[in-house]
Amino acid sequence: MLAGCLTATVSAVAAEASDKRSAVADSIVQPKIFINTGFENASPMNWEIDSAGRVIGSMVYDHERFSKNRAVNHFHFRIEAPVGTDVTVILENFDNIWNNRHASDLSDRSRYVVSFDNKKWESRSVKALPGRRMQFSLKMEAPHAYIASVEPYRISDLDKMLAKIGRSKLAGITTIGKTAEGRPLEIIRIGNENAPKRLFLRARAHAFEAGGNWTVEGLVEKLLSNDEDSKRYLKRYCVYILPMANKDGVARGKTRFNANGYDLNRKWDKPADSLVAPENYALEQWLHKMVKAKKRPDLALDIHNDAGGNLHVSRPDGDISDYLAHMEKLDKLLRQYTWFTEGSTKPSFRNPGTLGEGIIERFGVYAAVYELNYEWIAGLKKAPLASDWLSLGNKLPEVFYHYFE
Repeated sequence: MLAGCLTATVSAVAAEASDKRSAVADSIVQPKIFINTGFENASPMNWEIDSAGRVIGSMVYDHERFSKNRAVNHFHFRIEAPVGTDVTVILENFDNIWNNRHASDLSDRSRYVVSFDNKKWESRSVKALPGRRMQFSLKMEAPHAYIASVEPYRISDLDKMLAKIGRSKLAGITTIGKTAEGRPLEIIRIGNENAPKRLFLRARAHAFEAGGNWTVEGLVEKLLSNDEDSKRYLKRYCVYILPMANKDGVARGKTRFNANGYDLNRKWDKPADSLVAPENYALEQWLHKMVKAKKRPDLALDIHNDAGGNLHVSRPDGDISDYLAHMEKLDKLLRQYTWFTEGSTKPSFRNPGTLGEGIIERFGVYAAVYELNYEWIAGLKKAPLASDWLSLGNKLPEVFYHYFE
């Protein structure tokens, strides 16, 4: 009898708890806004709708393996809501740490780009909020709105370019290794490998920095056009390109580091760890082969995005007067033939361990890190879109032609 009473009591309590849970569930209003991050290059983030109906997006930091450094520059997600819906988004977690101190990348020029068809993108301003947060609002012009920090360039975009290159008699593609997660790393060759001069370009060492890929695509497009200018260029030099060094980071929508938390633009002053940084190890082995075959590149540029837009001239120890003279020439030619106006870094600037300094010291290749300002193009007086970087790439072959005179 007692057991029966206990059973009835427990059942009553369970039923009451179930009723309360049902009541809570019934009180929750299904939001008409959904944030989708389940697609290529989408950035990891947590989100919720607050009491005012705003989307609160908490970005997930990209952490470096051997330091306290963490980074969030990249955001890329899709808003799904009925057409005509007014959406306000607040993004947080921009407390980046660089060299053991906070290094927020938010500024008066911070912007975002939006596309309602994932094809045509528009740059828009944001409002900076206390606590290193940003806010923006938009009206849904379609059931989907793609939001990103810069106009995205994905692995699928690279694959399309590689397919075009593969059909050209002027070019070749060689796989030199794999990323930490097993994705292939390609070197693109454009032109005759026995040309008088050789140029090497690397892009996308940091996953967020899509401007480098758009610039490379513009350059490839021009060199493969087979017009009189491109024929003139390729008589003077051959181009080698590692178009997407950090494929794993791009695939996962990360900001800076590879899948192992390694910065692919650091520690170039010593041989790479093939397990932690297989991307750098593969490139090193290719460079060794080029030097052994007496095809050492005459110039190398590592293309990046930052909020400055400078040509980062390397300054390793020793007599670098000839190198500096060549960089001065490159700076002048960039100003003459492209919209570049920001200029080179000052003589006091030192960036040890970067690709630029590392391959000068270890491989004897004149090199620099070319940053593209992802917030503002001073020479065009506008925020950058892919078309601007493509136009830069279209004009770079003329720059290199005169550089190699």
